[in-house]
Amino acid sequence: MPPHGASHHCCILDRPHAAPTSARDPALSLPVPDLRRWGGWFSAVAIAVAAALPAHAQLPPARDALARAISAATAAGAAGEIALGDLQGVVADSAFGLADRARGRGHRVGARWIWGSVTKQLTALLVMQEVSAGRLSLDGTIRDYLRTFGGSTAGAITVRQLLQHQSGLPNPDDTPPDAVGTPRFYTERGRGISDAARAVGYCAGPVTAPPGGPFSYNNCDYFLLGAIMERVSGMSFAALVRARIARPLRLTSVRLAPDGAVRGGAAALGYAQGGRPSTEVNVATFGAAGALTGTARDLVVLDRAMLQGRLLSGAARDTLWHGIPALGYQALGVWAFPATLRGCSAPVTLVERRGSVAGIQVRNVLAPVLGRSLAVFVNDDTIEFGEIWQGKGLAFDIMSAAFCPA
Repeated sequence: MPPHGASHHCCILDRPHAAPTSARDPALSLPVPDLRRWGGWFSAVAIAVAAALPAHAQLPPARDALARAISAATAAGAAGEIALGDLQGVVADSAFGLADRARGRGHRVGARWIWGSVTKQLTALLVMQEVSAGRLSLDGTIRDYLRTFGGSTAGAITVRQLLQHQSGLPNPDDTPPDAVGTPRFYTERGRGISDAARAVGYCAGPVTAPPGGPFSYNNCDYFLLGAIMERVSGMSFAALVRARIARPLRLTSVRLAPDGAVRGGAAALGYAQGGRPSTEVNVATFGAAGALTGTARDLVVLDRAMLQGRLLSGAARDTLWHGIPALGYQALGVWAFPATLRGCSAPVTLVERRGSVAGIQVRNVLAPVLGRSLAVFVNDDTIEFGEIWQGKGLAFDIMSAAFCPA
């Protein structure tokens, strides 16, 4: 683990939860269907869970759920914004606590946030759109789509392995740190920080493991995906986000952080250990792996579109959200796992994406069977969310409030 500091903010805390597998605790391990055999799994699960839960207990009222979620967050010392959305068109959104402690400036609804690795969730969505259009294959290799990539394993690493962090590519977190401990990779500026430049430059360096091996979180995987999509579509990653996601859904806030912008252009000041302001990074360096910014409301509107099937077919979405137990329930750009939440009478399958950059933490969680999602932003990287599947901790409390009756 790198020294505590900006490198901790931009990368380590951005790593996923270790969801239960049989190797960890058989009592917590639940089976996940093989989508190659059972298409439309989420639709089937939605029907089964809806039948198992009493009609009045399937979903708490949005305002009540939001109030309970904020109560849990403030009790843990968090400050930020939480937005809740569902298929009925409801969006409940509230800000709490201080965005700038020194100036006493509070958080406000509709402020711009760094989305961090929630960007990967959108990148995976764009990849599946290209797959659905026949321009990409999940089993195609880097060499099939990006001839300029000179890495030794170009003919062996597949698109699926990039999405699931099984590439063995070099890790930008391992680049030499600057004076305050930030990997220099995340402080550079200029044309060399684009996905295409990173893909054929640093990410084409010596591999750390053979392709297809164990899960190993790595931003290079998504730089490659960004470069591949640009090559296949003929559009920049920023243009793809605008054309395929932001414009159709009227998400006016969603954009990549400008090169060199303080905090990526976001409003909140992130905090680190001891209440110190987080060391700044160049958020734009995260590209297709973590450089998107936008409002909490726009994030749950995007979630709703996914739940409605507006951006992908049902079959493509099921593939996107198929969590694999052997990989800690890693799906494609997200984690999908069954969770036993407080107040729900049956396990609820959750689709989770988290991020952490420059002292800003985000949790974006969808409950497809309930048609609801929750986006949580806090500006303190010392806030411990815990792991939902453990049945305790802040994330468990917030998600129980959002998705289950009191």
